[in-house]
Amino acid sequence: MAIEIHDPASHDCRVLASIIGRAGDKWSVLIVVVLGHGPKRFSEIKRSVRGISQRMLTFTLRGLERDGLLTRTVTPTTPPRVDYKLTRLGSTLWRALEPFANWAQENMIEIVAARADFDARE
Repeated sequence: MAIEIHDPASHDCRVLASIIGRAGDKWSVLIVVVLGHGPKRFSEIKRSVRGISQRMLTFTLRGLERDGLLTRTVTPTTPPRVDYKLTRLGSTLWRALEPFANWAQENMIEIVAARADFDARE
């Protein structure tokens, strides 16, 4: 299916841009990759996604939940246990992102070296 956008101000274009913005946001991508390996608690996600603040993690998880990409399950214990899990829709995003995540990991050393070479020339 080809995407044709004739009018960038159209409603469909704005909706598509917002969906791509959410799914392509660096924190969202990293969280989906983490949850692609199974349900996780908030603290597990925070440990796995280095550099994300608690506020940004909360904000991103809420956005992913709003878009139907993950579910949040609260178990009434002391303290309450909160688990996050990809939905069926979120799993389809994971299947799309997994090859990209693998590519990034496989090429990380080469990319870091290229960045260093570039920066040294500047």
